[in-house]
Amino acid sequence: MPESSEFVVVGAGLAGAATAWQLAARGHDVTILERTQPASHDGSSHGSARIFRYAYPDEFYTRAVIESKSLWDELDRASGLELITPYGAVDYGPERQPEQLARILAETGVEHELLSAAEARARWPHIAFDTAVLWHPGAGVIDAESAVNAMIEQAVKRGARLLTGWNVSRVEKRRSGYRVVSDGWETRDAGNVIIGAGGWLPSLLGQLPLPAGFLARLPEFAVRQEQAYHFPYRSDDGPWPTFIHKGADIQTYGLPGGRDAGFAGQKVAEYNGGKFIPSAAAQTGLVDPVNRQRVVDYVRKYLPGLDPEPYAETTCLFTNTPNEDFLIDRTGGLTIVSPCSGHGAKFAPLIGQWAADLATRTGDVPGRFRQATAKVSAG
Repeated sequence: MPESSEFVVVGAGLAGAATAWQLAARGHDVTILERTQPASHDGSSHGSARIFRYAYPDEFYTRAVIESKSLWDELDRASGLELITPYGAVDYGPERQPEQLARILAETGVEHELLSAAEARARWPHIAFDTAVLWHPGAGVIDAESAVNAMIEQAVKRGARLLTGWNVSRVEKRRSGYRVVSDGWETRDAGNVIIGAGGWLPSLLGQLPLPAGFLARLPEFAVRQEQAYHFPYRSDDGPWPTFIHKGADIQTYGLPGGRDAGFAGQKVAEYNGGKFIPSAAAQTGLVDPVNRQRVVDYVRKYLPGLDPEPYAETTCLFTNTPNEDFLIDRTGGLTIVSPCSGHGAKFAPLIGQWAADLATRTGDVPGRFRQATAKVSAG
């Protein structure tokens, strides 16, 4: 007879690890099933460099970052680590609207400055600013892989079990709950199942016992194989702040590359510049030379403090919803967590808290994330 758990969490990326941590911390019986290993390198949560920032054009998200930061601090205390390195952030560009971002930070009490382009160039001469610039020093860089491992460690300390090399092929509805089946015919029974499969979610949806109406109302998921490049600093003035630059023809982001880049350069990428793929299973890990040239040309024009020849490059996954809101929704004993549309890392502990609240029926999540059931209510 298969082993049984109160909760099974599928996927040990940031969302799954955070959910398992929150559930285990509340005393629940939790098993984590991971396809390969936590923070897998062909997933969305690997490596040491994700942007942590407060600046959003939507006040809801800024307030959610503030709430999430208290949970990051709790995880730091429990793990003895510093998972967010404070580098600060600059936001600029004609489509980024730094003045609007500054108003929201002022309303939410987040420390910031609004600088002219000339003032910003004097402070950071290695960046060719083309508009006013928002600076907020509380931003920084998340070590995503270490964060996943820290959350898994905290969950395991509280009794959770981690099973690796466990690739879920389907979930079956049973009289008293669910049976999770691997592609090697291993099974695990559960009262409740939380799916945090990231870019694998689109190919797994058809193998879940979801009601037809719920499945039909889920948002369309667009998986992209993104690419990022590491450019060396020309002089010993690194590390730089993180940045988001939104121009009329390209939106880019950059951050100190950390361990991923040997602490020697800035990670720069075009936001949503990668090709669409059906699911994570279709990724190739190959960088598009056209995109590489676009980013090299961008660096040459806007980042004079970098050598425009990348010394390292990588691919990663973004799994987007049409409006870039997350998905945290529930039907029966099945909870689907994320996708995070390329900006979820900073919210990971809070996403875990929301998902645990929903899965245990002890709380709810913001209605904008219940994209399937909210439409039922609206209808």
